[in-house]
Amino acid sequence: MDPSLKNVLVVSFGFLLLFTAYGGLQNLQSSLNSEEGLGVTALSTLYGSILLSSMLLPPVLIKRFGCKWTIVGSMCCYVAFSLGNFKASWYTLIPTSILLGLGGAPLWSSQCTYITILGTINAEKTGRASKDVVNQYFGIFFLIFQSSGVWGNLISSLVFGQTATPESIPEEQLPSCGASDCPTGGVSNSSGNSTQRPAENLVYTLVGIYTGCGVLAVLLIAIFLEPTKNLQQRREEDQKTSLLSNVLSTFKLLRDKRLCLLVLLPLYSGFEQAFLSGDYTKSYVTCALGIHFVGYVMICFAATDSLCSLLYGKLSQYTGRIAIYALGALTHLGCITALLLWKPRPEQLPVFFVFSALWGVSDAVWQTQNNTLFGMLFEKNKEAAFANYRLWEALGFVVAFGYSTYLCVHVKLYILLGVLAVAMAAYGAVEAMEARPQAQPLTMQEMDPAPDKGPQTHM
Repeated sequence: MDPSLKNVLVVSFGFLLLFTAYGGLQNLQSSLNSEEGLGVTALSTLYGSILLSSMLLPPVLIKRFGCKWTIVGSMCCYVAFSLGNFKASWYTLIPTSILLGLGGAPLWSSQCTYITILGTINAEKTGRASKDVVNQYFGIFFLIFQSSGVWGNLISSLVFGQTATPESIPEEQLPSCGASDCPTGGVSNSSGNSTQRPAENLVYTLVGIYTGCGVLAVLLIAIFLEPTKNLQQRREEDQKTSLLSNVLSTFKLLRDKRLCLLVLLPLYSGFEQAFLSGDYTKSYVTCALGIHFVGYVMICFAATDSLCSLLYGKLSQYTGRIAIYALGALTHLGCITALLLWKPRPEQLPVFFVFSALWGVSDAVWQTQNNTLFGMLFEKNKEAAFANYRLWEALGFVVAFGYSTYLCVHVKLYILLGVLAVAMAAYGAVEAMEARPQAQPLTMQEMDPAPDKGPQTHM
Protein backbone atom coordinates (compact mmCIF):
# COMPACT_ATOMS: atom_id res chain seq x y z
CA MET A 1 0.00 0.00 0.00
CA ASP A 2 1.13 3.53 -0.76
CA PRO A 3 2.60 5.01 2.49
CA SER A 4 0.66 8.26 2.06
CA LEU A 5 -2.65 6.43 1.71
CA LYS A 6 -1.80 4.23 4.71
CA ASN A 7 -1.26 7.31 6.87
CA VAL A 8 -4.49 8.86 5.62
CA LEU A 9 -6.31 5.71 6.73
CA VAL A 10 -4.63 5.73 10.16
CA VAL A 11 -5.67 9.36 10.73
CA SER A 12 -9.16 8.62 9.45
CA PHE A 13 -9.77 5.64 11.74
CA GLY A 14 -8.26 7.50 14.70
CA PHE A 15 -10.76 10.33 14.17
CA LEU A 16 -13.51 7.76 13.60
CA LEU A 17 -12.96 6.31 17.08
CA LEU A 18 -12.53 9.70 18.76
CA PHE A 19 -15.63 11.28 17.24
CA THR A 20 -17.72 8.18 17.72
CA ALA A 21 -17.48 9.25 21.35
CA TYR A 22 -17.52 13.04 21.08
CA GLY A 23 -20.13 13.26 18.32
CA GLY A 24 -22.55 11.06 20.25
CA LEU A 25 -22.09 13.14 23.39
CA GLN A 26 -22.46 16.44 21.55
CA ASN A 27 -25.74 15.45 19.93
CA LEU A 28 -27.17 14.47 23.31
CA GLN A 29 -25.99 17.45 25.38
CA SER A 30 -29.01 19.70 24.77
CA SER A 31 -31.42 16.86 25.60
CA LEU A 32 -29.45 14.82 28.15
CA ASN A 33 -28.32 17.78 30.25
CA SER A 34 -31.23 20.14 29.62
CA GLU A 35 -31.62 21.25 33.26
CA GLU A 36 -30.76 24.97 33.54
CA GLY A 37 -29.33 24.77 30.02
CA LEU A 38 -26.21 22.93 31.24
CA GLY A 39 -25.66 20.97 28.03
CA VAL A 40 -25.93 23.94 25.68
CA THR A 41 -23.81 26.09 28.02
CA ALA A 42 -21.12 23.40 28.05
CA LEU A 43 -21.09 23.34 24.25
CA SER A 44 -20.94 27.12 24.07
CA THR A 45 -18.03 27.13 26.54
CA LEU A 46 -16.34 24.38 24.57
CA TYR A 47 -16.42 26.28 21.31
CA GLY A 48 -15.46 29.51 23.03
CA SER A 49 -12.36 27.71 24.22
CA ILE A 50 -11.73 26.44 20.66
CA LEU A 51 -12.02 30.05 19.51
CA LEU A 52 -9.32 31.10 21.96
CA SER A 53 -7.03 28.18 21.11
CA SER A 54 -7.43 28.88 17.38
CA MET A 55 -5.86 32.29 17.91
CA LEU A 56 -2.89 31.06 19.90
CA LEU A 57 -2.05 27.37 19.75
CA PRO A 58 -2.10 25.59 16.35
CA PRO A 59 0.95 27.13 14.60
CA VAL A 60 2.98 26.97 17.82
CA LEU A 61 2.16 23.35 18.68
CA ILE A 62 2.47 22.05 15.13
CA LYS A 63 5.88 23.64 14.66
CA ARG A 64 7.07 22.55 18.10
CA PHE A 65 5.74 18.98 18.23
CA GLY A 66 4.81 18.17 14.63
CA CYS A 67 1.40 17.10 13.36
CA LYS A 68 1.44 13.60 14.85
CA TRP A 69 2.07 14.48 18.49
CA THR A 70 -0.18 17.53 18.31
CA ILE A 71 -2.98 15.16 17.26
CA VAL A 72 -2.17 12.74 20.11
CA GLY A 73 -2.12 15.44 22.79
CA SER A 74 -5.30 17.06 21.51
CA MET A 75 -7.13 13.73 21.48
CA CYS A 76 -6.38 13.34 25.19
CA CYS A 77 -8.35 16.55 25.80
CA TYR A 78 -11.38 14.94 24.12
CA VAL A 79 -11.07 11.88 26.38
CA ALA A 80 -11.19 14.22 29.40
CA PHE A 81 -14.55 15.58 28.20
CA SER A 82 -15.95 12.02 28.06
CA LEU A 83 -14.79 11.49 31.64
CA GLY A 84 -16.52 14.71 32.69
CA ASN A 85 -19.85 13.32 31.48
CA PHE A 86 -19.76 10.46 33.99
CA LYS A 87 -21.12 12.87 36.58
CA ALA A 88 -22.49 15.78 34.57
CA SER A 89 -22.56 19.02 36.58
CA TRP A 90 -21.35 22.59 36.29
CA TYR A 91 -18.16 21.55 38.10
CA THR A 92 -17.30 18.70 35.73
CA LEU A 93 -18.64 19.64 32.30
CA ILE A 94 -17.46 23.25 32.17
CA PRO A 95 -13.77 22.58 33.05
CA THR A 96 -13.56 19.57 30.71
CA SER A 97 -15.31 21.57 27.99
CA ILE A 98 -12.60 24.22 28.30
CA LEU A 99 -9.90 21.54 28.11
CA LEU A 100 -11.46 19.96 25.03
CA GLY A 101 -11.72 23.37 23.41
CA LEU A 102 -8.03 24.04 23.95
CA GLY A 103 -7.26 20.80 22.12
CA GLY A 104 -9.89 21.18 19.41
CA ALA A 105 -8.22 23.77 17.18
CA PRO A 106 -4.75 22.14 17.25
CA LEU A 107 -6.34 18.76 16.54
CA TRP A 108 -8.11 19.88 13.38
CA SER A 109 -5.38 22.22 12.18
CA SER A 110 -2.76 19.46 12.48
CA GLN A 111 -5.05 16.93 10.77
CA CYS A 112 -5.74 19.26 7.83
CA THR A 113 -2.07 20.20 7.54
CA TYR A 114 -1.00 16.55 7.69
CA ILE A 115 -3.39 15.40 4.96
CA THR A 116 -2.51 18.36 2.73
CA ILE A 117 1.18 17.50 3.10
CA LEU A 118 0.52 13.84 2.27
CA GLY A 119 -1.47 14.81 -0.82
CA THR A 120 1.21 17.22 -2.02
CA ILE A 121 3.97 14.63 -1.54
CA ASN A 122 2.00 11.97 -3.40
CA ALA A 123 1.20 14.39 -6.24
CA GLU A 124 4.89 15.17 -6.69
CA LYS A 125 5.70 11.45 -6.89
CA THR A 126 2.92 10.55 -9.32
CA GLY A 127 2.87 13.70 -11.45
CA ARG A 128 -0.80 14.40 -10.67
CA ALA A 129 -2.30 17.79 -9.81
CA SER A 130 -1.94 18.53 -6.10
CA LYS A 131 -5.53 19.74 -5.73
CA ASP A 132 -6.88 16.45 -7.14
CA VAL A 133 -4.84 14.28 -4.77
CA VAL A 134 -5.62 16.47 -1.74
CA ASN A 135 -9.32 16.45 -2.67
CA GLN A 136 -9.24 12.66 -2.95
CA TYR A 137 -7.50 12.27 0.43
CA PHE A 138 -9.99 14.59 2.16
CA GLY A 139 -12.82 12.62 0.52
CA ILE A 140 -11.43 9.37 1.97
CA PHE A 141 -10.91 10.98 5.37
CA PHE A 142 -14.42 12.39 5.59
CA LEU A 143 -15.98 9.16 4.29
CA ILE A 144 -14.49 7.33 7.28
CA PHE A 145 -14.68 10.19 9.77
CA GLN A 146 -18.31 11.14 9.10
CA SER A 147 -19.35 7.52 9.65
CA SER A 148 -18.43 8.10 13.31
CA GLY A 149 -21.86 9.67 13.62
CA VAL A 150 -23.40 6.36 12.59
CA TRP A 151 -21.58 4.35 15.24
CA GLY A 152 -21.75 6.96 18.00
CA ASN A 153 -25.47 7.49 17.60
CA LEU A 154 -26.14 3.78 17.13
CA ILE A 155 -24.42 3.10 20.44
CA SER A 156 -26.49 5.76 22.24
CA SER A 157 -29.73 4.50 20.69
CA LEU A 158 -29.04 0.89 21.64
CA VAL A 159 -28.01 1.79 25.20
CA PHE A 160 -30.97 4.10 25.83
CA GLY A 161 -33.26 1.61 24.11
CA GLN A 162 -32.82 -0.70 27.12
CA THR A 163 -34.98 1.58 29.22
CA ALA A 164 -38.66 0.99 29.73
CA THR A 165 -40.98 1.95 26.87
CA PRO A 166 -41.06 5.76 26.85
CA GLU A 167 -44.31 7.52 27.53
CA SER A 168 -46.07 8.95 24.51
CA ILE A 169 -45.53 12.60 23.70
CA PRO A 170 -48.42 14.65 25.16
CA GLU A 171 -50.57 16.26 22.47
CA GLU A 172 -50.38 19.67 24.14
CA GLN A 173 -46.59 19.69 23.74
CA LEU A 174 -46.59 19.25 19.95
CA PRO A 175 -47.63 22.81 18.99
CA SER A 176 -44.47 24.12 20.71
CA CYS A 177 -42.19 21.82 18.70
CA GLY A 178 -40.20 22.78 15.60
CA ALA A 179 -39.90 26.39 14.49
CA SER A 180 -42.49 27.40 17.12
CA ASP A 181 -40.25 26.36 20.02
CA CYS A 182 -39.41 29.46 22.06
CA PRO A 183 -37.50 29.68 25.36
CA THR A 184 -39.21 30.97 28.47
CA GLY A 185 -36.84 32.13 31.17
CA GLY A 186 -33.94 30.35 29.49
CA VAL A 187 -35.84 27.04 29.27
CA SER A 188 -37.31 25.72 26.05
CA ASN A 189 -41.09 25.40 25.85
CA SER A 190 -40.55 21.87 24.60
CA SER A 191 -38.73 20.85 27.77
CA GLY A 192 -40.87 18.34 29.51
CA ASN A 193 -41.67 14.68 29.39
CA SER A 194 -39.63 13.97 26.26
CA THR A 195 -36.39 15.40 27.62
CA GLN A 196 -36.38 13.44 30.88
CA ARG A 197 -32.87 12.18 31.65
CA PRO A 198 -32.40 8.39 31.22
CA ALA A 199 -31.47 6.14 34.15
CA GLU A 200 -28.01 6.81 35.61
CA ASN A 201 -26.77 3.25 35.00
CA LEU A 202 -27.49 3.66 31.27
CA VAL A 203 -25.68 7.00 31.18
CA TYR A 204 -22.65 5.41 32.89
CA THR A 205 -22.67 2.55 30.38
CA LEU A 206 -22.82 4.91 27.43
CA VAL A 207 -20.09 7.24 28.69
CA GLY A 208 -17.89 4.25 29.55
CA ILE A 209 -18.12 2.96 25.97
CA TYR A 210 -17.37 6.42 24.59
CA THR A 211 -14.34 6.83 26.87
CA GLY A 212 -12.96 3.49 25.69
CA CYS A 213 -13.30 4.60 22.06
CA GLY A 214 -11.33 7.77 22.82
CA VAL A 215 -8.50 5.86 24.50
CA LEU A 216 -8.25 3.50 21.50
CA ALA A 217 -8.03 6.51 19.17
CA VAL A 218 -5.08 7.94 21.10
CA LEU A 219 -3.25 4.60 21.01
CA LEU A 220 -3.89 4.10 17.28
CA ILE A 221 -2.39 7.47 16.34
CA ALA A 222 0.53 7.23 18.80
CA ILE A 223 1.58 3.77 17.59
CA PHE A 224 0.83 3.67 13.86
CA LEU A 225 0.91 7.21 12.45
CA GLU A 226 4.19 8.26 10.81
CA PRO A 227 5.41 11.81 11.50
CA THR A 228 5.98 13.92 8.42
CA LYS A 229 7.16 17.42 7.62
CA ASN A 230 7.30 19.07 4.25
CA LEU A 231 10.24 21.15 3.04
CA GLN A 232 8.45 24.45 3.52
CA GLN A 233 7.76 23.65 7.15
CA ARG A 234 11.37 22.55 7.69
CA ARG A 235 12.73 25.80 6.21
CA GLU A 236 10.46 27.84 8.45
CA GLU A 237 11.75 25.97 11.49
CA ASP A 238 15.32 26.51 10.36
CA GLN A 239 14.69 30.23 10.35
CA LYS A 240 13.98 29.93 14.10
CA THR A 241 10.98 32.22 14.07
CA SER A 242 9.97 33.53 17.48
CA LEU A 243 7.08 32.22 19.54
CA LEU A 244 5.27 35.55 19.13
CA SER A 245 5.75 35.39 15.36
CA ASN A 246 4.22 31.91 15.26
CA VAL A 247 1.23 33.07 17.28
CA LEU A 248 0.73 36.17 15.14
CA SER A 249 0.95 34.14 11.92
CA THR A 250 -2.74 33.28 12.29
CA PHE A 251 -3.66 36.97 12.17
CA LYS A 252 -1.05 38.00 9.61
CA LEU A 253 -2.74 35.79 7.06
CA LEU A 254 -5.88 37.92 7.36
CA ARG A 255 -4.03 40.49 5.26
CA ASP A 256 -4.94 38.27 2.33
CA LYS A 257 -8.27 39.55 0.98
CA ARG A 258 -9.25 36.04 -0.10
CA LEU A 259 -9.06 34.77 3.46
CA CYS A 260 -11.09 37.70 4.79
CA LEU A 261 -13.90 36.65 2.46
CA LEU A 262 -13.52 32.90 2.86
CA VAL A 263 -13.77 32.92 6.67
CA LEU A 264 -17.54 33.24 6.23
CA LEU A 265 -17.63 29.64 4.95
CA PRO A 266 -16.34 28.05 8.19
CA LEU A 267 -18.45 30.57 10.13
CA TYR A 268 -21.55 29.22 8.40
CA SER A 269 -20.32 25.65 8.91
CA GLY A 270 -20.29 26.30 12.66
CA PHE A 271 -23.80 27.79 12.57
CA GLU A 272 -25.33 24.90 10.61
CA GLN A 273 -23.67 22.16 12.67
CA ALA A 274 -24.71 23.85 15.91
CA PHE A 275 -28.30 24.11 14.69
CA LEU A 276 -28.44 20.43 13.80
CA SER A 277 -26.90 19.11 17.02
CA GLY A 278 -28.41 21.68 19.39
CA ASP A 279 -31.78 22.69 17.93
CA TYR A 280 -32.95 20.09 15.43
CA THR A 281 -32.24 17.24 17.85
CA LYS A 282 -34.07 18.98 20.71
CA SER A 283 -36.84 21.12 19.22
CA TYR A 284 -37.82 18.73 16.44
CA VAL A 285 -36.71 15.16 17.25
CA THR A 286 -36.72 15.03 21.06
CA CYS A 287 -39.79 17.25 21.34
CA ALA A 288 -41.99 15.30 18.91
CA LEU A 289 -40.52 11.78 19.09
CA GLY A 290 -38.50 11.48 22.31
CA ILE A 291 -34.79 11.39 23.18
CA HIS A 292 -34.47 7.72 22.19
CA PHE A 293 -34.95 8.73 18.52
CA VAL A 294 -32.12 11.27 18.45
CA GLY A 295 -29.49 8.62 17.77
CA TYR A 296 -31.37 7.03 14.88
CA VAL A 297 -32.07 10.34 13.16
CA MET A 298 -28.45 11.39 13.50
CA ILE A 299 -27.31 8.04 12.10
CA CYS A 300 -29.15 8.94 8.91
CA PHE A 301 -27.36 12.29 8.82
CA ALA A 302 -23.94 10.76 9.44
CA ALA A 303 -24.37 8.00 6.85
CA THR A 304 -25.43 10.46 4.16
CA ASP A 305 -22.66 12.86 5.11
CA SER A 306 -20.07 10.09 4.95
CA LEU A 307 -21.09 8.76 1.53
CA CYS A 308 -21.39 12.23 0.01
CA SER A 309 -17.94 13.17 1.32
CA LEU A 310 -16.37 10.43 -0.78
CA LEU A 311 -18.60 11.25 -3.74
CA TYR A 312 -17.68 14.95 -3.73
CA GLY A 313 -13.97 14.12 -3.49
CA LYS A 314 -14.27 12.23 -6.77
CA LEU A 315 -16.93 14.40 -8.43
CA SER A 316 -15.13 17.70 -7.96
CA GLN A 317 -12.41 16.54 -10.37
CA TYR A 318 -15.01 16.63 -13.16
CA THR A 319 -17.46 19.35 -12.13
CA GLY A 320 -15.16 21.75 -10.32
CA ARG A 321 -15.78 23.05 -6.81
CA ILE A 322 -18.23 25.81 -7.81
CA ALA A 323 -20.91 23.27 -8.81
CA ILE A 324 -20.40 21.36 -5.55
CA TYR A 325 -20.77 24.54 -3.47
CA ALA A 326 -23.92 25.46 -5.40
CA LEU A 327 -25.40 22.05 -4.59
CA GLY A 328 -24.66 22.48 -0.87
CA ALA A 329 -26.11 25.98 -0.74
CA LEU A 330 -29.33 25.10 -2.59
CA THR A 331 -29.88 21.99 -0.46
CA HIS A 332 -29.54 23.92 2.79
CA LEU A 333 -31.72 26.72 1.44
CA GLY A 334 -34.49 24.21 0.78
CA CYS A 335 -34.08 22.58 4.20
CA ILE A 336 -34.18 25.87 6.10
CA THR A 337 -37.28 27.03 4.25
CA ALA A 338 -39.08 23.73 4.86
CA LEU A 339 -38.13 23.65 8.56
CA LEU A 340 -39.70 27.10 8.97
CA LEU A 341 -43.00 25.77 7.64
CA TRP A 342 -43.06 22.22 9.03
CA LYS A 343 -45.09 21.30 12.12
CA PRO A 344 -43.45 18.07 13.40
CA ARG A 345 -45.68 15.26 14.67
CA PRO A 346 -44.89 11.65 15.73
CA GLU A 347 -46.85 10.12 12.82
CA GLN A 348 -44.54 11.92 10.35
CA LEU A 349 -41.58 9.75 11.28
CA PRO A 350 -39.99 9.47 7.78
CA VAL A 351 -39.83 13.28 7.46
CA PHE A 352 -37.43 13.53 10.41
CA PHE A 353 -35.01 11.25 8.57
CA VAL A 354 -35.43 13.07 5.24
CA PHE A 355 -34.34 16.35 6.81
CA SER A 356 -31.31 14.79 8.51
CA ALA A 357 -30.30 13.07 5.24
CA LEU A 358 -30.56 16.29 3.22
CA TRP A 359 -28.61 18.12 5.92
CA GLY A 360 -25.87 15.51 5.50
CA VAL A 361 -25.83 16.01 1.72
CA SER A 362 -25.09 19.69 2.26
CA ASP A 363 -22.80 19.39 5.29
CA ALA A 364 -20.50 17.08 3.29
CA VAL A 365 -19.93 19.98 0.89
CA TRP A 366 -18.74 22.33 3.63
CA GLN A 367 -16.53 19.70 5.26
CA THR A 368 -14.71 18.42 2.17
CA GLN A 369 -14.61 21.48 -0.07
CA ASN A 370 -13.81 24.04 2.64
CA ASN A 371 -10.79 22.05 3.85
CA THR A 372 -9.53 21.49 0.32
CA LEU A 373 -10.07 25.14 -0.61
CA PHE A 374 -8.11 26.45 2.38
CA GLY A 375 -5.33 23.92 1.85
CA MET A 376 -4.84 24.75 -1.82
CA LEU A 377 -5.27 28.55 -1.77
CA PHE A 378 -2.93 28.98 1.21
CA GLU A 379 -0.54 26.10 0.57
CA LYS A 380 2.52 27.99 1.84
CA ASN A 381 0.81 28.96 5.11
CA LYS A 382 -1.23 25.86 5.85
CA GLU A 383 -0.95 25.97 9.65
CA ALA A 384 -2.12 29.58 9.86
CA ALA A 385 -4.84 29.02 7.24
CA PHE A 386 -6.36 26.05 9.04
CA ALA A 387 -6.03 27.84 12.38
CA ASN A 388 -8.15 30.64 10.89
CA TYR A 389 -10.56 28.03 9.56
CA ARG A 390 -11.08 26.53 13.04
CA LEU A 391 -11.20 29.96 14.66
CA TRP A 392 -14.10 31.14 12.51
CA GLU A 393 -15.89 27.79 12.61
CA ALA A 394 -15.62 27.88 16.41
CA LEU A 395 -17.01 31.42 16.40
CA GLY A 396 -20.04 30.12 14.52
CA PHE A 397 -20.56 27.43 17.16
CA VAL A 398 -20.08 29.90 20.03
CA VAL A 399 -22.59 32.40 18.69
CA ALA A 400 -25.15 29.72 17.76
CA PHE A 401 -24.94 27.89 21.07
CA GLY A 402 -24.72 31.20 22.92
CA TYR A 403 -28.11 32.44 21.73
CA SER A 404 -29.64 28.95 21.71
CA THR A 405 -31.44 29.36 25.05
CA TYR A 406 -32.65 32.89 24.28
CA LEU A 407 -34.08 32.87 20.74
CA CYS A 408 -37.00 31.08 19.15
CA VAL A 409 -36.15 28.37 16.62
CA HIS A 410 -37.67 30.29 13.72
CA VAL A 411 -35.38 33.25 14.49
CA LYS A 412 -32.37 30.91 14.48
CA LEU A 413 -33.44 29.61 11.07
CA TYR A 414 -33.64 33.13 9.67
CA ILE A 415 -30.17 33.86 11.03
CA LEU A 416 -28.90 30.67 9.41
CA LEU A 417 -30.44 31.73 6.12
CA GLY A 418 -28.80 35.16 6.27
CA VAL A 419 -25.33 33.79 7.10
CA LEU A 420 -25.63 31.27 4.23
CA ALA A 421 -26.46 34.02 1.73
CA VAL A 422 -23.57 36.24 2.80
CA ALA A 423 -21.10 33.33 2.89
CA MET A 424 -21.95 32.21 -0.63
CA ALA A 425 -21.72 35.78 -1.96
CA ALA A 426 -18.25 36.09 -0.41
CA TYR A 427 -17.21 32.72 -1.84
CA GLY A 428 -18.36 33.84 -5.29
CA ALA A 429 -16.19 36.93 -4.97
CA VAL A 430 -13.14 34.80 -4.20
CA GLU A 431 -13.78 32.58 -7.21
CA ALA A 432 -14.00 35.71 -9.37
CA MET A 433 -10.68 36.90 -7.94
CA GLU A 434 -9.06 33.52 -8.63
CA ALA A 435 -10.34 33.53 -12.21
CA ARG A 436 -8.52 36.81 -12.96
CA PRO A 437 -4.76 36.93 -13.58
CA GLN A 438 -3.12 38.13 -10.40
CA ALA A 439 0.19 38.41 -8.63
CA GLN A 440 1.50 35.47 -6.63
CA PRO A 441 0.20 35.53 -3.03
CA LEU A 442 2.68 36.47 -0.36
CA THR A 443 4.25 33.94 1.94
CA MET A 444 4.13 34.55 5.69
CA GLN A 445 7.68 35.88 5.69
CA GLU A 446 6.86 38.39 2.95
CA MET A 447 3.76 39.53 4.86
CA ASP A 448 5.93 40.34 7.90
CA PRO A 449 7.24 43.90 7.60
CA ALA A 450 10.18 43.07 9.87
CA PRO A 451 13.38 42.03 8.07
CA ASP A 452 13.94 38.30 7.84
CA LYS A 453 16.87 36.68 9.57
CA GLY A 454 17.14 34.06 6.85
CA PRO A 455 16.45 33.64 3.17
CA GLN A 456 12.86 33.99 2.02
CA THR A 457 10.97 31.13 0.49
CA HIS A 458 9.25 31.89 -2.81
CA MET A 459 6.32 30.06 -4.30
